Amino acid sequence: MNKPVAAALCITRAPGARRDAAAIASWRWLLASLLLAIGCWHSPAQAATAPADKVSADLKQAISAGPAPSLSWVRDVGGVRHVKALVVSNSIDPELTSLRAEVLARGGSVYMRYVAVRALSVLLPAEQVAALAARADVQGISPNRMTARTGISLTPSLLERSTGASAASVRTRTEANSLYYTGLDGRGVGIAVLDSGVMWKHNLFKDWQGQTRVKRAIDFLKVGDATAVGVKDWTPGLDVSESMSPWGSTRATFESRLNNTQALYVDAYGHGTHVAGVAAGRDFNSGGFTEGTGIAPGATLYDVKVLDGQGYGQLSDVLAGIDWVIHHARTLNIRVMNLSLAADSTESWQTDPLARAARSAVAAGITVVVAAGNFGQGADGKERFGTISSPGHDPSVITVGSANTRDTAQRSDDSVNFFSSRGPTRGAMTVGGVRVVDNLLKPDLVAPGNKVVSALATDSDSMTRFAHLPLLHPVLAQVRGANQQQATSLMMLSGTSVAAPVVAGAVALLLQANPGLTPPLVKAILQYSAQPLPGASLLQQGAGLLNIEGAVRLARALRTDIQPLVNAGRLPVGTPLLAEGKVMPLAVSTLNGQRFNWSRMVYAGGRQIYSGDALFTRHQPIWDPRLTWAGSTVQRHQVLYWPGWGTVPPNTHVANVVTMNLKRQPLLTAGVVRAGAMVGGSSWLARTGGFLPTQTLANWLAAGSGIVLSEGIVLSEGIVLSEGIVLSEGIVLSEGIVLSEGIVLSEGIVLSEGIVLSESGQHKVTRSTDTALVGEP
Repeated sequence: MNKPVAAALCITRAPGARRDAAAIASWRWLLASLLLAIGCWHSPAQAATAPADKVSADLKQAISAGPAPSLSWVRDVGGVRHVKALVVSNSIDPELTSLRAEVLARGGSVYMRYVAVRALSVLLPAEQVAALAARADVQGISPNRMTARTGISLTPSLLERSTGASAASVRTRTEANSLYYTGLDGRGVGIAVLDSGVMWKHNLFKDWQGQTRVKRAIDFLKVGDATAVGVKDWTPGLDVSESMSPWGSTRATFESRLNNTQALYVDAYGHGTHVAGVAAGRDFNSGGFTEGTGIAPGATLYDVKVLDGQGYGQLSDVLAGIDWVIHHARTLNIRVMNLSLAADSTESWQTDPLARAARSAVAAGITVVVAAGNFGQGADGKERFGTISSPGHDPSVITVGSANTRDTAQRSDDSVNFFSSRGPTRGAMTVGGVRVVDNLLKPDLVAPGNKVVSALATDSDSMTRFAHLPLLHPVLAQVRGANQQQATSLMMLSGTSVAAPVVAGAVALLLQANPGLTPPLVKAILQYSAQPLPGASLLQQGAGLLNIEGAVRLARALRTDIQPLVNAGRLPVGTPLLAEGKVMPLAVSTLNGQRFNWSRMVYAGGRQIYSGDALFTRHQPIWDPRLTWAGSTVQRHQVLYWPGWGTVPPNTHVANVVTMNLKRQPLLTAGVVRAGAMVGGSSWLARTGGFLPTQTLANWLAAGSGIVLSEGIVLSEGIVLSEGIVLSEGIVLSEGIVLSEGIVLSEGIVLSEGIVLSESGQHKVTRSTDTALVGEP
């Protein structure tokens, strides 16, 4: 072992710890060495990749531009162009010692080192980016892009009825008032909300004893940048990244700086409070005209603030927030993470830092729910495909589009909102000089996201001064029957960022009903039980509209020890998954008097669709959250934990996540139905492939169509036999559809700065009738 790596792997022994630093260093080194020796670790970006291919397109443009672009991550300092960037590494050194030293040697600074993604937040002279990219241990370099929120008037009781959350047939919620709930309410499940903050004093977040269910309120704004660590911004020569062992003083100091409970405006913008209320708001005005009940009113909330009072944030902040959630997931039972935010990204899911961090969270057992984005319709009124934003383009997360319930509990009149982003994903990576587009099937499903009522954030003192969002758009606070008083104010919002927490709340209900579900199995259950909306395609609605009633029935049919057995490697492929005495439920639901078939479909492999009882009656390799499959790429994420110390047991706090590309891996068993073979090549004009109406495919599956796999699906020597539904690049020219290369402004210019305040993708909301903010008819 060379000395720099050996030094990096050494960890100071805490009082009471029973393992010394050398032992800890040894097991990490031995694991990495073993992976290399047996040939199963292949970096997602090989060392032979050209340096230019590792630098994102928008960063290249900023480096070569004449005058410095007006971007938050570019500045000319002393006549020299500097950039703030995220450097993603494939090094086996968790401290990235050598890489950090080179950043300093090249005139840069290091602000933070992450766990969810092996990466550094750095300042670097622009002319040094290519040289740093030439290192074999650098996988990619991306700008420290801005992020922003991506965007309920249903009364929440209507929200419950329209999603099936109050369906008496499964006792999902049979009694609901301001004092108590019976049935499922998400109790015991933690939901982390990464957003603009959560006004924890709002009555919607109280439990039946009047105590807040927001157990932590922390602020990550610019924690990955110079200002948070007390050094001068845009100054080279600094390395303020430090070891974050759970027993060290650095971690304790870091955590103490994050507390946000005493701020005058815990949520100065107002977006995060609304999102949290949709996921887990609790009725405070039973019997009144307007209720505030979200989907999981008993769930515990964790407020992870990563957006400021204008709805903006930095990618480095979001990565730090994801790190915090992963670190505390097991001690706080955080099982769900909601990301109603996004960053514009031209990168593939394989290299995009935000996608990689979300993927690490999934590998650690957290179900990650993401807003698809609100870019499905251009300013010219035309539908835009390929507008899924980051990290919604990652195959492991649940990407949620928005549905319009037409202000009724009936589902027969529901439709996909015009503004809801459409697939396929358009991230790309350059391999050998050739640009390869991901083209993955997204969104995964849709949920109510039009004019949904939830909490309105105010100041924490008088609790009468509205947050920025309702001040900017007073129409949002015009909620019929609402009691706009202290800690009771309500507002309505629309957008996929409202639809995402509906699903996050639903996930909490599923995990309460069956704590043994893994994140990919949760996603599959939600898709399989979804209701296809008439007329909308696979690229518009995914598997269909969220159906909590059906999802709960399917979750309850499965054994409750799946996740711990998968984590321990003690659930062989093909093992029966049904609980003792249970059978597969009938794939039909009846909600509000309407009977409908489930979609019976699950997206897998990025571009493929599968069906059949075998998906749930037998254990499938893809239900392991540490496995990611898209196209012919199969990754395994090895989650490494800090050793135990004192009263803290081992396998509590994540130390590192090691990603490896596999050459051989079983993916599905025999008996699974291959559904994608029926849809044909993608043609917008013919309505085939990704443009096939979801309901059409669901009807075929209900009739017994599809190909039953006789031998399963296996990755062999890096090849999966079927690539699934592939969107030909020629479709852009031959059929005239608008296919976006990332998030696009109305003028057709790629927005490199990130998703901005407007829910419609414009620079500013200039009118209160913006449909992606206040809803559609």
